[in-house]
Amino acid sequence: MSRPDADQLLLDAEADVRPSPQGVAARRALLAHPVLLMVGIVLASLNMRAALASVSPLVGEISESFGLSSTATSLVTSVPVLFLGVGALVAPWLGRRFGTEVVLFCALLLLGVGILVRVLPATAALYGGGVLIGVAISLLNVLMPGLIKRDFPDRAASMTSVYTGSMIAGATIVAATSVPLEKAFGDSWEASMAFWSLLAAVAALAWLPQVLISRGRTGHETRVVPGAPGSAAPAGSRSVWRSGLAWQVTLFMGLQSLWSYVLIAWMPTIFTDHGMSRSTAGVIFAFNNLIQVAGAFAVPLLAGRMRSQRPLIALVTSLVAAGYVGLMVAPVAGAWLWSAILGIGQGGAVGLALTLIVLRSGDAVTAARLSGMAQTIGYLLAAAGPLAAGAVYQVTGSWTVPIALMLGVCAAALAVGLFAARDRKV
Repeated sequence: MSRPDADQLLLDAEADVRPSPQGVAARRALLAHPVLLMVGIVLASLNMRAALASVSPLVGEISESFGLSSTATSLVTSVPVLFLGVGALVAPWLGRRFGTEVVLFCALLLLGVGILVRVLPATAALYGGGVLIGVAISLLNVLMPGLIKRDFPDRAASMTSVYTGSMIAGATIVAATSVPLEKAFGDSWEASMAFWSLLAAVAALAWLPQVLISRGRTGHETRVVPGAPGSAAPAGSRSVWRSGLAWQVTLFMGLQSLWSYVLIAWMPTIFTDHGMSRSTAGVIFAFNNLIQVAGAFAVPLLAGRMRSQRPLIALVTSLVAAGYVGLMVAPVAGAWLWSAILGIGQGGAVGLALTLIVLRSGDAVTAARLSGMAQTIGYLLAAAGPLAAGAVYQVTGSWTVPIALMLGVCAAALAVGLFAARDRKV
Protein backbone atom coordinates (compact mmCIF):
# COMPACT_ATOMS: atom_id res chain seq x y z
CA MET A 1 0.00 0.00 0.00
CA SER A 2 1.33 3.45 -0.85
CA ARG A 3 1.97 5.97 1.89
CA PRO A 4 -1.15 8.12 2.45
CA ASP A 5 -0.97 11.83 1.82
CA ALA A 6 -1.12 13.66 5.14
CA ASP A 7 -3.15 16.45 3.57
CA GLN A 8 -5.80 13.93 2.53
CA LEU A 9 -5.99 12.14 5.85
CA LEU A 10 -6.43 15.00 8.29
CA LEU A 11 -9.33 14.26 10.60
CA ASP A 12 -12.62 15.09 8.94
CA ALA A 13 -15.72 14.76 11.10
CA GLU A 14 -17.70 14.49 7.87
CA ALA A 15 -15.36 11.95 6.25
CA ASP A 16 -18.16 9.43 5.77
CA VAL A 17 -20.70 11.99 4.57
CA ARG A 18 -21.16 12.83 0.89
CA PRO A 19 -22.60 16.29 0.12
CA SER A 20 -25.57 16.62 -2.19
CA PRO A 21 -25.62 19.21 -5.03
CA GLN A 22 -27.26 21.66 -2.62
CA GLY A 23 -24.49 21.05 -0.10
CA VAL A 24 -21.80 21.56 -2.75
CA ALA A 25 -23.40 24.88 -3.75
CA ALA A 26 -23.46 26.08 -0.15
CA ARG A 27 -19.83 25.10 0.32
CA ARG A 28 -18.86 27.05 -2.79
CA ALA A 29 -20.64 30.06 -1.32
CA LEU A 30 -18.54 29.67 1.82
CA LEU A 31 -15.31 29.47 -0.15
CA ALA A 32 -16.26 32.57 -2.12
CA HIS A 33 -15.34 34.47 1.05
CA PRO A 34 -11.90 32.97 1.85
CA VAL A 35 -10.66 36.00 3.79
CA LEU A 36 -13.67 35.84 6.09
CA LEU A 37 -13.14 32.11 6.55
CA MET A 38 -9.42 32.62 7.24
CA VAL A 39 -10.18 35.25 9.87
CA GLY A 40 -12.68 32.90 11.49
CA ILE A 41 -10.15 30.07 11.59
CA VAL A 42 -7.44 32.26 13.13
CA LEU A 43 -9.76 33.76 15.76
CA ALA A 44 -11.21 30.37 16.70
CA SER A 45 -7.71 28.89 16.95
CA LEU A 46 -6.56 31.68 19.25
CA ASN A 47 -9.19 30.44 21.71
CA MET A 48 -8.19 26.77 21.68
CA ARG A 49 -5.70 27.05 24.55
CA ALA A 50 -6.30 30.55 25.87
CA ALA A 51 -8.81 29.61 28.56
CA LEU A 52 -6.46 26.89 29.85
CA ALA A 53 -3.33 29.04 29.78
CA SER A 54 -5.05 31.88 31.68
CA VAL A 55 -5.26 29.80 34.88
CA SER A 56 -1.62 28.86 35.55
CA PRO A 57 -0.19 32.34 36.27
CA LEU A 58 -3.11 33.04 38.63
CA VAL A 59 -3.46 29.66 40.31
CA GLY A 60 -2.06 30.91 43.64
CA GLU A 61 -4.67 33.67 43.87
CA ILE A 62 -7.45 31.29 42.86
CA SER A 63 -6.39 28.79 45.52
CA GLU A 64 -6.18 31.49 48.20
CA SER A 65 -9.52 33.01 47.25
CA PHE A 66 -11.40 29.72 47.64
CA GLY A 67 -9.18 28.19 50.33
CA LEU A 68 -8.30 25.21 48.13
CA SER A 69 -5.73 22.52 48.82
CA SER A 70 -3.11 21.71 46.18
CA THR A 71 -5.18 18.71 45.08
CA ALA A 72 -8.38 20.76 44.78
CA THR A 73 -6.48 23.49 42.95
CA SER A 74 -5.19 20.99 40.40
CA LEU A 75 -8.80 20.14 39.54
CA VAL A 76 -9.21 23.66 38.17
CA THR A 77 -6.93 22.53 35.32
CA SER A 78 -7.78 18.82 35.31
CA VAL A 79 -11.56 19.22 34.90
CA PRO A 80 -11.37 21.00 31.51
CA VAL A 81 -8.82 18.46 30.25
CA LEU A 82 -11.07 15.59 31.37
CA PHE A 83 -13.93 17.01 29.35
CA LEU A 84 -11.68 17.46 26.31
CA GLY A 85 -11.87 13.68 26.11
CA VAL A 86 -15.58 13.46 26.87
CA GLY A 87 -16.44 16.13 24.28
CA ALA A 88 -14.40 14.36 21.61
CA LEU A 89 -16.91 11.50 21.75
CA VAL A 90 -19.81 13.63 20.52
CA ALA A 91 -18.03 16.16 18.30
CA PRO A 92 -18.10 14.09 15.06
CA TRP A 93 -21.80 13.31 15.48
CA LEU A 94 -22.63 16.96 16.10
CA GLY A 95 -20.60 17.99 13.05
CA ARG A 96 -22.50 15.57 10.83
CA ARG A 97 -25.89 16.40 12.33
CA PHE A 98 -25.76 20.19 12.40
CA GLY A 99 -22.82 21.14 10.19
CA THR A 100 -19.29 22.07 11.19
CA GLU A 101 -19.81 25.84 11.00
CA VAL A 102 -22.83 25.77 13.31
CA VAL A 103 -21.08 23.59 15.89
CA LEU A 104 -17.93 25.74 15.84
CA PHE A 105 -20.04 28.87 16.35
CA CYS A 106 -21.89 27.28 19.28
CA ALA A 107 -18.61 26.01 20.75
CA LEU A 108 -17.22 29.53 20.82
CA LEU A 109 -20.35 30.81 22.53
CA LEU A 110 -20.15 27.96 25.05
CA LEU A 111 -16.49 28.77 25.65
CA GLY A 112 -17.30 32.41 26.42
CA VAL A 113 -20.05 31.37 28.82
CA GLY A 114 -17.77 28.85 30.52
CA ILE A 115 -15.08 31.49 31.07
CA LEU A 116 -17.62 33.81 32.72
CA VAL A 117 -19.15 31.04 34.84
CA ARG A 118 -15.68 30.04 36.09
CA VAL A 119 -15.11 33.42 37.77
CA LEU A 120 -18.40 33.48 39.70
CA PRO A 121 -17.89 33.53 43.51
CA ALA A 122 -18.64 29.85 44.11
CA THR A 123 -16.45 26.75 44.06
CA ALA A 124 -19.10 24.85 42.08
CA ALA A 125 -19.01 27.56 39.41
CA LEU A 126 -15.20 27.39 39.28
CA TYR A 127 -15.35 23.71 38.37
CA GLY A 128 -18.61 23.92 36.40
CA GLY A 129 -17.15 26.59 34.18
CA GLY A 130 -14.20 24.28 33.60
CA VAL A 131 -16.60 21.59 32.36
CA LEU A 132 -18.12 24.01 29.82
CA ILE A 133 -14.67 25.17 28.73
CA GLY A 134 -13.43 21.60 28.25
CA VAL A 135 -16.43 20.59 26.13
CA ALA A 136 -16.17 23.74 24.02
CA ILE A 137 -12.46 23.33 23.34
CA SER A 138 -12.92 19.64 22.50
CA LEU A 139 -15.41 20.59 19.78
CA LEU A 140 -12.89 23.06 18.35
CA ASN A 141 -10.07 20.50 18.61
CA VAL A 142 -11.93 17.80 16.72
CA LEU A 143 -13.73 19.84 14.08
CA MET A 144 -11.15 22.44 13.06
CA PRO A 145 -8.74 20.04 11.28
CA GLY A 146 -11.62 18.48 9.36
CA LEU A 147 -12.92 21.87 8.25
CA ILE A 148 -9.45 22.78 6.98
CA LYS A 149 -9.14 19.49 5.09
CA ARG A 150 -12.59 19.94 3.61
CA ASP A 151 -12.32 23.56 2.49
CA PHE A 152 -8.59 23.82 1.73
CA PRO A 153 -7.69 20.38 0.32
CA ASP A 154 -4.80 21.75 -1.76
CA ARG A 155 -3.40 23.87 1.08
CA ALA A 156 -4.18 21.69 4.06
CA ALA A 157 -0.61 21.56 5.36
CA SER A 158 -0.10 25.33 5.22
CA MET A 159 -3.53 26.01 6.69
CA THR A 160 -2.86 23.51 9.47
CA SER A 161 0.29 25.49 10.25
CA VAL A 162 -1.81 28.65 10.43
CA TYR A 163 -4.29 27.10 12.84
CA THR A 164 -1.71 25.41 15.07
CA GLY A 165 0.43 28.56 15.11
CA SER A 166 -2.59 30.65 16.06
CA MET A 167 -3.49 28.17 18.81
CA ILE A 168 -0.04 28.42 20.36
CA ALA A 169 0.05 32.20 19.87
CA GLY A 170 -3.21 32.51 21.80
CA ALA A 171 -1.77 30.57 24.73
CA THR A 172 1.40 32.66 24.63
CA ILE A 173 -0.43 35.98 24.67
CA VAL A 174 -2.72 34.90 27.51
CA ALA A 175 0.11 33.49 29.62
CA ALA A 176 2.16 36.68 29.24
CA THR A 177 -0.68 39.10 30.01
CA SER A 178 -2.72 37.36 32.73
CA VAL A 179 -0.76 38.85 35.65
CA PRO A 180 -0.49 42.37 34.10
CA LEU A 181 -4.24 42.28 33.46
CA GLU A 182 -4.86 41.24 37.04
CA LYS A 183 -2.90 44.27 38.24
CA ALA A 184 -4.61 46.56 35.71
CA PHE A 185 -8.01 45.44 37.02
CA GLY A 186 -7.13 46.24 40.64
CA ASP A 187 -5.59 42.89 41.61
CA SER A 188 -8.70 41.04 40.44
CA TRP A 189 -7.88 37.59 39.07
CA GLU A 190 -11.58 37.20 38.25
CA ALA A 191 -11.51 40.19 35.88
CA SER A 192 -8.26 38.99 34.31
CA MET A 193 -9.73 35.57 33.50
CA ALA A 194 -13.14 36.94 32.46
CA PHE A 195 -11.46 39.31 29.99
CA TRP A 196 -10.76 36.40 27.64
CA SER A 197 -14.47 35.76 27.14
CA LEU A 198 -14.26 38.78 24.82
CA LEU A 199 -11.85 36.86 22.58
CA ALA A 200 -14.38 34.02 22.31
CA ALA A 201 -17.19 36.49 21.58
CA VAL A 202 -15.21 38.16 18.79
CA ALA A 203 -14.41 34.77 17.26
CA ALA A 204 -18.07 33.74 17.42
CA LEU A 205 -19.06 36.99 15.71
CA ALA A 206 -16.56 36.24 12.93
CA TRP A 207 -18.15 32.81 12.43
CA LEU A 208 -21.71 34.09 12.26
CA PRO A 209 -21.60 34.93 8.51
CA GLN A 210 -20.28 31.43 7.79
CA VAL A 211 -23.16 29.95 9.79
CA LEU A 212 -25.68 31.98 7.82
CA ILE A 213 -24.13 31.04 4.47
CA SER A 214 -23.93 27.35 5.38
CA ARG A 215 -27.58 27.00 6.41
CA GLY A 216 -28.44 25.47 3.05
CA ARG A 217 -25.84 22.74 3.50
CA THR A 218 -27.05 21.16 6.73
CA GLY A 219 -29.36 18.25 6.00
CA HIS A 220 -28.21 17.96 2.38
CA GLU A 221 -25.73 15.15 2.85
CA THR A 222 -26.00 11.41 2.50
CA ARG A 223 -24.18 8.69 4.37
CA VAL A 224 -21.45 6.88 2.44
CA VAL A 225 -21.79 3.16 3.02
CA PRO A 226 -18.36 1.54 3.62
CA GLY A 227 -17.45 -0.58 0.63
CA ALA A 228 -19.73 1.31 -1.75
CA PRO A 229 -18.30 3.24 -4.71
CA GLY A 230 -16.76 6.46 -3.46
CA SER A 231 -16.51 5.30 0.14
CA ALA A 232 -13.27 5.89 1.98
CA ALA A 233 -12.96 2.55 3.74
CA PRO A 234 -13.49 -1.02 2.55
CA ALA A 235 -16.33 -3.10 3.86
CA GLY A 236 -15.53 -5.17 6.91
CA SER A 237 -12.63 -2.97 7.99
CA ARG A 238 -11.38 -3.78 11.48
CA SER A 239 -12.36 -1.57 14.40
CA VAL A 240 -9.50 0.66 15.54
CA TRP A 241 -10.37 -0.26 19.13
CA ARG A 242 -9.15 -3.81 18.42
CA SER A 243 -5.84 -2.74 16.93
CA GLY A 244 -2.69 -2.89 19.02
CA LEU A 245 -1.07 -0.24 16.84
CA ALA A 246 -4.04 2.07 17.36
CA TRP A 247 -3.64 1.71 21.13
CA GLN A 248 0.08 2.48 20.85
CA VAL A 249 -0.66 5.68 18.93
CA THR A 250 -3.40 6.54 21.44
CA LEU A 251 -1.16 5.99 24.46
CA PHE A 252 1.58 8.15 23.00
CA MET A 253 -1.00 10.87 22.40
CA GLY A 254 -2.20 10.58 25.99
CA LEU A 255 1.22 10.48 27.64
CA GLN A 256 2.55 13.49 25.75
CA SER A 257 -0.67 15.35 26.57
CA LEU A 258 -0.23 14.38 30.24
CA TRP A 259 3.26 15.85 30.55
CA SER A 260 2.15 19.02 28.72
CA TYR A 261 -0.94 19.64 30.87
CA VAL A 262 1.11 19.17 34.04
CA LEU A 263 3.33 22.00 32.79
CA ILE A 264 0.31 24.10 31.80
CA ALA A 265 -1.09 23.66 35.30
CA TRP A 266 2.03 23.94 37.44
CA MET A 267 5.04 25.44 35.64
CA PRO A 268 4.55 29.02 36.95
CA THR A 269 3.92 27.63 40.46
CA ILE A 270 7.14 25.62 40.36
CA PHE A 271 9.02 28.84 39.60
CA THR A 272 7.25 30.98 42.21
CA ASP A 273 7.67 28.31 44.90
CA HIS A 274 11.43 28.69 44.36
CA GLY A 275 11.35 32.46 44.80
CA MET A 276 10.62 33.82 41.33
CA SER A 277 8.14 36.68 40.99
CA ARG A 278 4.74 35.89 39.52
CA SER A 279 5.25 38.33 36.63
CA THR A 280 8.56 36.74 35.63
CA ALA A 281 7.11 33.25 35.97
CA GLY A 282 4.24 34.26 33.69
CA VAL A 283 6.60 35.62 31.05
CA ILE A 284 8.76 32.47 31.10
CA PHE A 285 5.61 30.35 30.86
CA ALA A 286 4.55 32.43 27.84
CA PHE A 287 8.00 31.89 26.31
CA ASN A 288 7.55 28.14 26.78
CA ASN A 289 4.29 28.31 24.81
CA LEU A 290 5.86 30.45 22.10
CA ILE A 291 8.86 28.19 21.55
CA GLN A 292 6.51 25.24 21.03
CA VAL A 293 5.83 26.65 17.56
CA ALA A 294 9.32 25.58 16.44
CA GLY A 295 8.78 21.95 17.39
CA ALA A 296 5.19 21.88 16.16
CA PHE A 297 6.29 23.07 12.70
CA ALA A 298 9.54 21.17 12.25
CA VAL A 299 8.84 17.71 13.65
CA PRO A 300 5.73 16.87 11.54
CA LEU A 301 7.59 17.94 8.38
CA LEU A 302 10.44 15.60 9.25
CA ALA A 303 8.06 12.80 10.23
CA GLY A 304 6.34 12.87 6.85
CA ARG A 305 9.66 12.22 5.12
CA MET A 306 10.56 9.17 7.22
CA ARG A 307 9.29 5.61 6.98
CA SER A 308 9.87 5.11 10.71
CA GLN A 309 9.57 8.00 13.14
CA ARG A 310 11.52 6.30 15.93
CA PRO A 311 14.40 8.84 15.92
CA LEU A 312 11.86 11.64 16.40
CA ILE A 313 10.17 9.77 19.25
CA ALA A 314 13.54 9.50 20.98
CA LEU A 315 14.30 13.17 20.31
CA VAL A 316 11.09 14.71 21.67
CA THR A 317 10.88 12.48 24.74
CA SER A 318 14.54 13.15 25.56
CA LEU A 319 14.04 16.91 25.27
CA VAL A 320 11.03 16.85 27.58
CA ALA A 321 12.85 14.61 30.07
CA ALA A 322 15.88 16.92 30.04
CA GLY A 323 13.65 19.92 30.66
CA TYR A 324 11.96 18.23 33.61
CA VAL A 325 15.36 17.31 35.08
CA GLY A 326 16.31 20.97 34.80
CA LEU A 327 13.18 21.99 36.69
CA MET A 328 14.17 19.55 39.41
CA VAL A 329 17.83 20.57 39.90
CA ALA A 330 17.93 24.30 39.03
CA PRO A 331 14.40 25.64 38.43
CA VAL A 332 15.19 29.35 38.73
CA ALA A 333 18.82 29.57 37.59
CA GLY A 334 18.09 27.75 34.32
CA ALA A 335 14.43 28.70 33.92
CA TRP A 336 14.74 30.18 30.43
CA LEU A 337 16.80 27.24 29.17
CA TRP A 338 14.47 24.60 30.62
CA SER A 339 11.47 26.48 29.24
CA ALA A 340 13.02 26.45 25.75
CA ILE A 341 14.01 22.78 25.86
CA LEU A 342 10.57 21.78 27.14
CA GLY A 343 8.85 23.97 24.56
CA ILE A 344 10.63 22.38 21.60
CA GLY A 345 9.93 18.92 23.01
CA GLN A 346 6.28 19.67 23.81
CA GLY A 347 5.56 21.23 20.43
CA GLY A 348 7.37 18.46 18.60
CA ALA A 349 5.57 15.77 20.58
CA VAL A 350 2.07 17.05 19.94
CA GLY A 351 2.87 17.56 16.25
CA LEU A 352 4.32 14.06 16.06
CA ALA A 353 1.34 12.53 17.86
CA LEU A 354 -1.08 14.09 15.39
CA THR A 355 1.11 13.09 12.45
CA LEU A 356 1.29 9.48 13.62
CA ILE A 357 -2.51 9.33 13.45
CA VAL A 358 -2.24 10.17 9.75
CA LEU A 359 0.77 8.01 8.90
CA ARG A 360 -0.54 4.92 10.68
CA SER A 361 -3.92 5.17 8.87
CA GLY A 362 -4.51 3.70 5.45
CA ASP A 363 -7.56 5.78 4.55
CA ALA A 364 -9.50 8.88 5.60
CA VAL A 365 -12.20 7.07 7.58
CA THR A 366 -9.60 5.13 9.57
CA ALA A 367 -7.78 8.40 10.24
CA ALA A 368 -11.00 9.97 11.54
CA ARG A 369 -11.76 6.99 13.78
CA LEU A 370 -8.20 6.75 15.07
CA SER A 371 -8.13 10.46 15.80
CA GLY A 372 -11.39 10.22 17.74
CA MET A 373 -10.04 7.30 19.74
CA ALA A 374 -6.68 8.98 20.39
CA GLN A 375 -8.23 12.27 21.49
CA THR A 376 -10.89 10.64 23.68
CA ILE A 377 -8.61 8.23 25.53
CA GLY A 378 -5.62 10.56 25.34
CA TYR A 379 -7.30 13.50 27.02
CA LEU A 380 -8.94 11.30 29.64
CA LEU A 381 -5.47 10.01 30.49
CA ALA A 382 -3.98 13.50 30.40
CA ALA A 383 -6.58 14.80 32.86
CA ALA A 384 -4.99 12.67 35.59
CA GLY A 385 -1.67 14.49 35.26
CA PRO A 386 -2.32 17.87 36.91
CA LEU A 387 -4.46 16.23 39.60
CA ALA A 388 -1.84 13.61 40.46
CA ALA A 389 1.00 16.14 40.45
CA GLY A 390 -0.94 18.47 42.77
CA ALA A 391 -1.85 15.65 45.13
CA VAL A 392 1.73 14.38 45.36
CA TYR A 393 3.02 17.92 45.91
CA GLN A 394 0.50 18.39 48.73
CA VAL A 395 1.65 15.19 50.44
CA THR A 396 5.41 15.69 49.99
CA GLY A 397 5.63 19.48 50.13
CA SER A 398 8.14 19.42 47.27
CA TRP A 399 8.14 19.28 43.47
CA THR A 400 10.88 16.67 43.38
CA VAL A 401 8.62 13.61 43.50
CA PRO A 402 6.01 14.96 41.03
CA ILE A 403 8.78 15.77 38.55
CA ALA A 404 10.32 12.33 39.07
CA LEU A 405 6.93 10.83 38.20
CA MET A 406 6.90 12.91 35.02
CA LEU A 407 10.26 11.40 34.10
CA GLY A 408 8.55 8.03 34.41
CA VAL A 409 5.85 9.27 32.03
CA CYS A 410 8.58 10.27 29.57
CA ALA A 411 10.06 6.76 29.78
CA ALA A 412 6.64 5.19 29.16
CA ALA A 413 6.01 7.53 26.22
CA LEU A 414 9.37 6.56 24.73
CA ALA A 415 8.57 2.85 25.04
CA VAL A 416 5.10 3.00 23.55
CA GLY A 417 6.12 5.62 20.99
CA LEU A 418 8.83 3.39 19.53
CA PHE A 419 6.12 0.83 18.77
CA ALA A 420 3.72 3.45 17.40
CA ALA A 421 6.44 4.85 15.10
CA ARG A 422 6.93 1.60 13.16
CA ASP A 423 6.04 1.68 9.45
CA ARG A 424 2.73 -0.14 9.88
CA LYS A 425 -0.94 0.56 9.19
CA VAL A 426 -3.94 0.22 11.49
